[in-house]
Amino acid sequence: MTAPKLSLTATSADEATVDAVIIGTRQDGEHLVLAPGSEAVAAAFDGSLVDVLSTLGVTGKTDEVVKVPTMGRLAAPVLVAAGLGSGEATAERVRRASGAAARALAGTTRALSTLSTVDLQATVEGTILGAYRFDTYRSEPGDAPLARVDLASPGEGTAKEHRATVKAATAIAEAVNTARDFVNTPPNDLYPASFAERAAALGKAAGLDVEILDEKALRKAGFGGVLGVGMGSTRPPRVLRMTYRGPKARKKVALVGKGITFDTGGISIKPAANMDEMTSDMSGAAAIVATAVLAAKLKYPLEVSATVPMAENMPSGAAYRPGDVLTMYGGKTVEVLNTDAEGRLILADAIVRACEDGPDYLVETATLTGAQVVALGRRTAGIMGSDEFRDRVAAIAKATGEGGWPMPLPDELRRDLDSKLADLANVTGHRWGGMLAAGHFLSEFVPDGLPWAHIDIAGPAYNNGGPWGYNGKGGTGVPVRTLAALLADIADNG
Repeated sequence: MTAPKLSLTATSADEATVDAVIIGTRQDGEHLVLAPGSEAVAAAFDGSLVDVLSTLGVTGKTDEVVKVPTMGRLAAPVLVAAGLGSGEATAERVRRASGAAARALAGTTRALSTLSTVDLQATVEGTILGAYRFDTYRSEPGDAPLARVDLASPGEGTAKEHRATVKAATAIAEAVNTARDFVNTPPNDLYPASFAERAAALGKAAGLDVEILDEKALRKAGFGGVLGVGMGSTRPPRVLRMTYRGPKARKKVALVGKGITFDTGGISIKPAANMDEMTSDMSGAAAIVATAVLAAKLKYPLEVSATVPMAENMPSGAAYRPGDVLTMYGGKTVEVLNTDAEGRLILADAIVRACEDGPDYLVETATLTGAQVVALGRRTAGIMGSDEFRDRVAAIAKATGEGGWPMPLPDELRRDLDSKLADLANVTGHRWGGMLAAGHFLSEFVPDGLPWAHIDIAGPAYNNGGPWGYNGKGGTGVPVRTLAALLADIADNG
C-alpha cells in the first residue's frame, strides 16, 4: 500500500507545472456548472470551458471523470473534470469525485486538485482511497498509483489548520487502506495465527499494549464459542487484545470485530458460488485493528480496547456440528442449530471479555448476516443496539459517507432464539428478520445498561462489482471512518 504524497499549495491551478489539474463539475438542472476553485482554469479558457466540456459530453454526474487536453491553455497538459452530481457539493460527493479522479490518474506522477477548496478533508480522504491498489500477488502490477497531489489551499482557515486537517485525514484514509489490505490478503496467507501476528505488530509499532491468546490460553479461559467455531480447521483460533490509553482519557470504549479468516459455513456448508468472497469474513476484525492503531496515531483522549476473535470455519471430522451445545466465555450455553451462524458465536465470547474492562461504550462490527444485504443492499450497514447509542452511531455513519441505518430489535424475535437444551440457540427456526435475530443474540452477552451498537457490514465491507467513487473492487475498509468519527465524537462530547 503506497498512498500519494499530499501537500498544500498556493500556486494557481492555471500556472502549476503538474501532469494534470483536477476540477469539479456539477449538474444545475439541465446545465453544467464548474465547482468553486475552477476560476483560474475557466479564465485560462477565456470563459469557454463549460462549452468545451459540454461539447465533449460532460454532464457533471456523480463518479464521472473526463480528461481533456489543455492545448497550452494551462501549464498542465491535461485537465480532469470530476463530477459532483446535482445539488449541493457535499463532503461525500467531493470524496467520491476525488477518488474517481485519483483512480483515473493511475500512472501519473503529479496532479493538482482544486476540489480541496470545496472540502479539504474529503479531498484528502478520497484521493488516498481512490488511489489505493492491492498488487501484492500480481507478477506484473501495471500502472503505479498516482504519486503526488498538490492541494489548492482553501480560502477559509489558517495554514496551520489546513495542515492539521491534511494530517488527520491522511491518517484516517491510511487506516481504511490498512483494513483493505487485511481483507484483500488471501486466506492461505491470512489465517488466525498470521492475522493475529500481523495485527499485533501494527499495534506494538503504534505503542499499544498487545496480547494474543492461542488455543491453549483460550481453552484454559473457557472461550467456548471461539474454540467451537475453530475446531474444524487445522489452523487453530486466536483472540487478539489491543489497548490504547490516551492522554487524560475521559471515557473507555470497547471495540470488538469478527475475524473469521475464511468461512465455508462449516458442516452447514455454503454453496460453492461466490464462496471465494468469504475471504472477507474478517472485515470487522480488520476495521477494529485499523481503528485501534488509528486512535493511537490521532491521540484521542480515550482508553480504547480492541478484542478481536479470529477463527477459520471449516468442515472436517473435528468440526462442530448442528446440535452441539457450546459453553461460552462467561458461562452461558448455546445450542448450535446452524454452523454457518458462526460469527455471533465468536463475537459473544469477545463481547463478554471486552466488557470485563468496564467500558463506557461498546461497539462491535461484523460481516454478520446475509439478511443485512437482503434488507439494505450492499452499501448500507445495518446498525442495532441500545436505542440512543444506536441512533448516534447511525447518524455518524451517514455523516461520514459510509452509510448506516438504525434497525430495531423486536421482542417477538428474541423468543424465537429459545433453545430446547441450552440458554439460547444460535439461530431461529425461520428466515424472517435474520439480521435482527442476530442482534438479539449478541444483546444477550451485553451487560444491562451499557450503551452498545453493532454494525452489520455484510454488504458494505466488500465490493464485488465495478469500481465506484473511491472504492475499487475488493475490501472497502468500512466502517473505519465511522469508528474514527465516533471516537472523535465521544472524545469531544462523552
